[in-house]
Amino acid sequence: MYPEPARHPPTYGPVEVHQPTPITPAAVTPAPLVPVQPGTVPTVASVVLPDGRVVTGYAMSPMQPEALTAKPAVSRAAVNVALGGVGFLAVCGGLLLLTTFITALTALITQLITLAAVLFGGYAAVQIFKPSGAKSGNTFHIRKATFKRNHFNG
Repeated sequence: MYPEPARHPPTYGPVEVHQPTPITPAAVTPAPLVPVQPGTVPTVASVVLPDGRVVTGYAMSPMQPEALTAKPAVSRAAVNVALGGVGFLAVCGGLLLLTTFITALTALITQLITLAAVLFGGYAAVQIFKPSGAKSGNTFHIRKATFKRNHFNG
């Protein structure tokens, strides 16, 4: 569908290497070249390109590595263990409070049931055992027997 791309053999031509020529002041006689230790950079460097242009560059100060952060006084493992202990104590305290609340709630419900039984039992006893002239028309079922107005209907 698409035409094949045309493949051309690579062309190799002569390579020209241009070396920049440093500018030396005309009034001062050039000093003999002193070997420079690698890693040092002159403050200002000027070079002449083959086409006659002069390029001046300013050296940048080398990058300083960031200062290492000081290690914390306490190791991270010790902090994690301490936080785990605090969390464990909080959970234990919460469970203790929960069991205390459940125990108190159980005691309250037991007391309310006992109070209801005493009140109802007292009311039933008063109704059953009061004199016959003062009895009301309430019916109490005790052991499947019915006491109503001093009559036994079993």
